[in-house]
Amino acid sequence: MNVLLIYPEFPDTFWSFKHALKFVGKKAALPPLGLLTIASMLPEQWGRKLLDLNVSPLKAKDLLWADMVFISAMAVQQKSAKEVIERCHNVGIKLVAGGPLFTAGYEQYPDVDHFVLNEAELTFPPFLEDMKQGLPDRIYTTDKFADITSTPAPEWQLLDMEKYASMAIQFSRGCPYQCDFCNITALLGHKIRTKTSAQIIRELDALRKLGWKGTVFFVDDNFIANKSYLKKELLPQLIAWRKANSLTNQYYTECSINLADDPELMDLMVQAGFNQVFIGIETPDDSALKACGKQHNTSRNLLDNIRLIQHAGLEVMGGFIVGFDSDTPSIFSKQIEFIQQSGIVTAMVGILQALPGTKLYERMKLEGRLLNNSSGDNADGNTNIIPKMDSELLRKGYMKMMLYLYAPKNYYQRIRTLIKEYKVPEIKNRIRISQFMAFVRSVVLLGVVGKERVQYWSMLIWTIVHHRRALPLAITLAIYGNHFRKVSQLYIRKEDSLVNPV
Repeated sequence: MNVLLIYPEFPDTFWSFKHALKFVGKKAALPPLGLLTIASMLPEQWGRKLLDLNVSPLKAKDLLWADMVFISAMAVQQKSAKEVIERCHNVGIKLVAGGPLFTAGYEQYPDVDHFVLNEAELTFPPFLEDMKQGLPDRIYTTDKFADITSTPAPEWQLLDMEKYASMAIQFSRGCPYQCDFCNITALLGHKIRTKTSAQIIRELDALRKLGWKGTVFFVDDNFIANKSYLKKELLPQLIAWRKANSLTNQYYTECSINLADDPELMDLMVQAGFNQVFIGIETPDDSALKACGKQHNTSRNLLDNIRLIQHAGLEVMGGFIVGFDSDTPSIFSKQIEFIQQSGIVTAMVGILQALPGTKLYERMKLEGRLLNNSSGDNADGNTNIIPKMDSELLRKGYMKMMLYLYAPKNYYQRIRTLIKEYKVPEIKNRIRISQFMAFVRSVVLLGVVGKERVQYWSMLIWTIVHHRRALPLAITLAIYGNHFRKVSQLYIRKEDSLVNPV
């Protein structure tokens, strides 16, 4: 049996980093972690190939080689996923689908032969057993959650690592919080399940032995949910392992704002190689936070918390939402002021969307406020709900926010604010060729050709004079800004074309 594992293409989105990847000569930001893990669960005698459509196109010879295709996708990849399904159906090849896109709405894909849904540690083995018997069912699902201490390591050998900007591993699943717009708990539950420290170090060591020296994303819903375990086991062991192998590459992850309450944890994370955290800030408005169930962000000074995290040596990337029921037109200026003051350079802003499986989705359905299905892109300026605010005011306010936040003057000002607050880790890394070439391309495309050339050179000179150690970070963020500007302008053009069709 030959299995072709296909990962659909991402559209041009905030997190695709397509425009930034060109600077470093990479094809994709992250590898398809789920499919690499599924590959490890296949029978040893089966042939397997991974095809990431963000790296390589799907060719006829790929389908001719395969006896069966496995596809996994997120909602944002639905357009590409539908194209893959159509091609497989047209040539009569059996197709097995799993992952968040299909778990949330497998009924929309009648041409898929088999669905292996929810957590594959529980649903994939029964499918394989039924395949062996020659009588596989169409749908495999469960309401249980897996013990991920038995999850196999991803089959990294299937990747062309040189095509990726970062690698990814998973330490935990689940989130203890009850945010009504988030579908994480619907998919993965509230109970925090963690891999062992030994598992994590084995996975990282496997990447090291394969020659990976770049960043690694800990794909956790809330990395700090089990603080005691982190402080007593994982982080100390990770620090010791890194020292024993003289490693200086860095990690990033997702967590909640209460990280700011624990200086010891922040210090251990920095020692263990973490330098970035993504935090769902959502809004500076307490009434909206309480209404959506994000109480852990209330009754605290969010700006002070962000500065504490930055001072510890962790750059904060932030998620923000407009369009809550309590939002008034003043929310746009409040969000802009907060983001500018915070020094959150990578600020992902979206209009509230209701995802299937969430409390918000059920409430919107009950209130008759659901529109078409969500695009799956939480920063494209679209929404699938009827907002309380006038929809035209919301649309225009959002577009003005994006134009302001990613205008060169304001974006580069946030870089300066971050660099003033951020404690740059003392790491002596040799400059890789890809990094040097990224700098050269940034000089040409941003410093010579780009409309932001005045801000680019002003920021670089200021950084060299006042915060020289932060220069690599400044260049990286300048490159990101180019990507964010292009994506936000693309969204706005699409929105304008819908509102004012030719």
